[in-house]
Amino acid sequence: MDLQLKGKVALITGSSKGIGLEMALTLAEEGCNIGVCARHQDEVDAAVKAISAKGVKAHGDVVDITDSQSYESWIGNCADKLGGVDIFIANASAGGADTSENGWRQNFETDILATWRGVNAVLPYLEKSDCPSIITMSSTAALEVFAGPVPFGAMKAALLNYTGNLANELAPKGIRVNAVSPGPIFIKDGAWDQIKQAAPEVYEGTRDSIPMGRLGTAEEVANQVAFLVSPRASFTTGTNIVIDGGFTKRLHY
Repeated sequence: MDLQLKGKVALITGSSKGIGLEMALTLAEEGCNIGVCARHQDEVDAAVKAISAKGVKAHGDVVDITDSQSYESWIGNCADKLGGVDIFIANASAGGADTSENGWRQNFETDILATWRGVNAVLPYLEKSDCPSIITMSSTAALEVFAGPVPFGAMKAALLNYTGNLANELAPKGIRVNAVSPGPIFIKDGAWDQIKQAAPEVYEGTRDSIPMGRLGTAEEVANQVAFLVSPRASFTTGTNIVIDGGFTKRLHY
């Protein structure tokens, strides 16, 4: 299926590795020009090189998404160099399970406030697009009891509320807004790889609780996102797509 994404421009935060980079590469394979950002220059350079190898244009900057000026400059640079913005994916997260006051502030700043900040900065460009789309990255940790009363799950749950209300507000402008909630995703050197090495019983218990009998892959998340941001999903907005192999046990109505 042609996703009709050739020549579109997608901006993805936290896109130098993991799910963020996989989304960038997948969208590049569909013909999107890509804007990436991360905290380290060498990672940005490597991501731009890998994306450009797909035959599309790519631009990357070192960005602190908790800093308004840095964040907004990246969005403006990408729009100028790539020719506007059609897709915005707020992927960056503080992650972790730091339950100190600083941990709560960090997750709020990165997962909530930075998403809001990015949306506000990118809206003028999306309003000029013929197929504008926003994706927020939540988690199954927002949906059920998981890992205790930690900021990550709480902020991801708040993000779903924001996403739903934003979708309703922007729909009259033709801007679609959806959330994606991955379950446990295995990425080499990523969080679940670290858990596998440090606490194999936790890893194996989680794996065994997934009806499909395995953790997901970044590619599986990226494939779902590529369809969701494409014109092929033109009547889908305000939705939360759960990608977890049946890990969450609630029924999705």
